Amino acid sequence: MAHIAKLRMLFASAFGPAIAVLLFALLIGYAILGPNGILAWGDYTHQLRDSKAELKVVQAERARIANRVNLLNPRHADPDMADEMIRKELNVGHPDEVVVPLK
Repeated sequence: MAHIAKLRMLFASAFGPAIAVLLFALLIGYAILGPNGILAWGDYTHQLRDSKAELKVVQAERARIANRVNLLNPRHADPDMADEMIRKELNVGHPDEVVVPLK
């Protein structure tokens, strides 16, 4: 009977440290394999590179649109741009017309 009591006391005293070790192992595993862990860092690097490339495309499109807006400023509108917009919006261009760029 004394032997069982010693064994029960041994298990009771080892229960706390065992839970702490399991919790520590769980936290380490989460830090390595989790969604924000070390292994996910490579995915974030790829996503950042892709996002930077997409940002460059969007900035170029924004610059193109800003240029068109500046060309259509009412104070000093570009006649060629205004003519292009009028023909496009009012559908007054003919299918056999050819546009010759000067630059």
